[in-house]
Amino acid sequence: MALLTRTECAALRGIAILLIVLHNYCHWLHGMVHENEYNFNPDNFAALLRAFAHPDGLLFIQIMSFFGHYGVPIFLFLSAYGLVMKYETSPAAVSDHLLEAITSKPTSLRAYLSSAWRFMRYHYLKLFRMMILGFVFFLIIDRLTPGAHHYRLVDILGQVFMFNNLLPEPHHVIWPGPYWFFGLMVQLYLVYRLLLYRRHWGWTLALIILCTAAQYIARPGTDTLNYLRYNCVGAILPFGIGLLYARMGLTFQGRTYNLLFFIVSLLLIFHYSGSFIGWLFVPMFVCSAGFTLVKLLPQSLLTACQWLGGISAALFVIHPILRKIFIPISHHGDTYTGLIIYLLASIVCAYLFLLILNKLPKPKI
Repeated sequence: MALLTRTECAALRGIAILLIVLHNYCHWLHGMVHENEYNFNPDNFAALLRAFAHPDGLLFIQIMSFFGHYGVPIFLFLSAYGLVMKYETSPAAVSDHLLEAITSKPTSLRAYLSSAWRFMRYHYLKLFRMMILGFVFFLIIDRLTPGAHHYRLVDILGQVFMFNNLLPEPHHVIWPGPYWFFGLMVQLYLVYRLLLYRRHWGWTLALIILCTAAQYIARPGTDTLNYLRYNCVGAILPFGIGLLYARMGLTFQGRTYNLLFFIVSLLLIFHYSGSFIGWLFVPMFVCSAGFTLVKLLPQSLLTACQWLGGISAALFVIHPILRKIFIPISHHGDTYTGLIIYLLASIVCAYLFLLILNKLPKPKI
């Protein structure tokens, strides 16, 4: 029996994208608690504790502002899980050409590089097909609305070829901000193909330890840590957990065990968010909370999340565009009105965007 069924994977994607969409709106509102995503600031967690100690009508938005970005580690977990299921566990589901590109045993360096190139080209084009349409729409909306971003040529090229994460100060370069994920995934596909594909689990564990140690050495509040977190070093933990879970994961039989594991995961997320060392490992507990939560959802919620997961890629691409259009509503005082309009518009437009995307040719190996 699969650790996660297709339905559960889709539902988990739906939960992850909902967290991301809400976070990317809420954390731009005035007076909200700032998250610890690319760096660690203990004052941000202290502000969250104050929000819990003195709750008001904006508590939900405060929670989404601080914790919502953890939808990203869930996506990384699912991406790695999917790679194992697709290329290592169920190769019969893969086209012959693509399977040959990744599973072939090249007899020379040239053949090896050619195999890796075909794999990377295929996955880059999958990301590009999705990204470029949204990026063009965003450029138009950004220019027509107040506060247009100033793009340099290298910023545009960096986004198109997905290397902008590697540029100095990526947090000032990448706009819209959520599109940093495309460059990150290109890096992770490369790491998987060259270092982790069908390797002993020790390779994945060693890489997790190495990347976590690099972040610890960088220390909180530094530009170095910010840079590492914008690139694959900061993403290896949830990505590696996804690989290990798919290959040797533990699945709990029975609702009670899943519920207990879910509750413990939530407590660990909250507890370790308050210290730098603990914060480095929070994505691991986010993943465990995710894959147990979908085992607990009633069928009606599972179906709704599954549907949302089906449009998650389009929703990820489209929501930054609509955020810039609707967030002034919340800035002018109608906080929840703006949020609800933004969320509904994002879902509807994502569905329409997906119809357009399906008309574009799909990449071939």
